[in-house]
Amino acid sequence: MNMPVTAALAVEDMPQAQALEKRLQGDLRSDHAGETGAVWIYRGILALSRDPEIRTFASEHLETEQQHLAFFDDWLPPALHSKLLPMWRLAGWMLGAVSLLGGRRGVYLTIDAVETFVVEHYQEQIEYLQAQREHREVRAVLRRFQRDEDHHRADAAERGSGKEGWIARRWRSVVGEGSRLAVVAARRL
Repeated sequence: MNMPVTAALAVEDMPQAQALEKRLQGDLRSDHAGETGAVWIYRGILALSRDPEIRTFASEHLETEQQHLAFFDDWLPPALHSKLLPMWRLAGWMLGAVSLLGGRRGVYLTIDAVETFVVEHYQEQIEYLQAQREHREVRAVLRRFQRDEDHHRADAAERGSGKEGWIARRWRSVVGEGSRLAVVAARRL
């Protein structure tokens, strides 16, 4: 069972998002967009799957993603939200729905691929902030969320373990590249 992530993370302890440097604002915009997409991935899975194992998996991870999204919603003013949020919701829902075409392994592979990207994305931001020696509270949030996402990745990897053929490797590549392009767009818009 996932621990509530926001319990020790108070928005009141965070710096004013509007006062942060533009690069960091772009990173946080992409984080908010990514958490939005993650919520909708699980909603897409839950809308179409009747498999009890998949529904339990998706429900548990959805709870954590909703907590992450609520934190960003509370912290970031609407002006710092991605203008493409409707697209991120649709894309997330569709990715969740399409993952079901591969059955359980398709869902687990998709979540593993998405979360592998997210863990690396958060790591890049943490390293940037460490090099700047700024915003310890932002780093703490990113580390906390990164741990949660890594838990999702590990859970999906364990459940979907097995030999990956060329289709699975190609799907993993498509999901990773799609995530990378989404970050590029969300940082700007």
